Amino acid sequence: MPDADSPSAGRSPQRLTLPGQPDGPAVTRGVHKVFIGMAAGVGKTCRALGELRERLDRGEDVLIGVLETHGRAGTIRAAEGLPVFPRRVLPYGETELTELDVAGLLARRPAVVLVDELAHTNAPGSERQKRWQDVEALLAAGISVLSTVNVQHLESLNDTVARLTGVRVRERVPDAVLRAATELVLVDLTPHDLRARLKAGHVYGPEKIDQALGHFFTAPNLTALREIALRQVASVVEQAAPQGSPGVQEVVVVAIAAEESAARLIRRGGQLAARLHAALHVVTIRGPRVTPEQARLLDTYRALTVALGGQFEVLGGDGGVAAALIAYVQLSRATQVVMGETSRSRWAEVWRGDIIKQVLRGTRNVDVHVISRD
Repeated sequence: MPDADSPSAGRSPQRLTLPGQPDGPAVTRGVHKVFIGMAAGVGKTCRALGELRERLDRGEDVLIGVLETHGRAGTIRAAEGLPVFPRRVLPYGETELTELDVAGLLARRPAVVLVDELAHTNAPGSERQKRWQDVEALLAAGISVLSTVNVQHLESLNDTVARLTGVRVRERVPDAVLRAATELVLVDLTPHDLRARLKAGHVYGPEKIDQALGHFFTAPNLTALREIALRQVASVVEQAAPQGSPGVQEVVVVAIAAEESAARLIRRGGQLAARLHAALHVVTIRGPRVTPEQARLLDTYRALTVALGGQFEVLGGDGGVAAALIAYVQLSRATQVVMGETSRSRWAEVWRGDIIKQVLRGTRNVDVHVISRD
């Protein structure tokens, strides 16, 4: 399979007014081109640097905003001679950390900026928590961005990747960032070739090679990640394509409780909503008492829902959990409902009824998906 710019998703630049300038002239949103791959080492950053060099040769005003070389000789060579914008220095204890200087770039206003590793979490003291939020600020100001990301960092795929690879990725990017990108470039490499690059020392230092080959970078893991990357880019391209006459509007409702397993339900619902081009609603029923831990979980799930492009609702449950959920399904005209296996004891089900069975009896023309707790 060629290492080509295809598949890619093209979208028209948007017009918007900058925050704080409601009466000012509209600004054309910058173009966001994302280079995505299955894992570290496939060549995303080098491809982005190559495009930046081509733009420089055409006379465009380009800068490297953030480049993470990880000491890789090939990446360092690819960046030679390209103009670099100084990073912002942030004190951190007895040391210093550096991050993308968004304010400096907004003042400098180049045409194109390269921002490596979109999922990166910024250092404490930064204006924004995540690097993808920094990129959003640049795009909103009319500055175009070339960025890179690995598919395992996408929010909706977190559970899938953890199940396949045994690795839970902590730094994540909302799927909406990819869907809003102007263009996606899939940087592809076969698992065999990537493992060969690892063995040759092109990705990690000698002390990390054996561990990487035996854990995350196994042939089955890379094969699965490659398939996920191909599917993900194809899915985004399909969603960006012009749609014909709209049929029934799909609405996905995910019912959760303030439990640790709820994140997986929300991501499954987000995947379903993306495939169906559907609206995503995540709902929970307000209990008589909410512990601080439950409140924390619900705040986390609200943020996760927003990251997946959905809306989060807390419903009153005076008439019972099932009744509140059925009423919401009817009110929202839901076509799909996602629920988890009950965590209630069989004794509680006898006394208060099985919620899933009640929802099945109380709804019509709705597909109910029951997700295993495993």
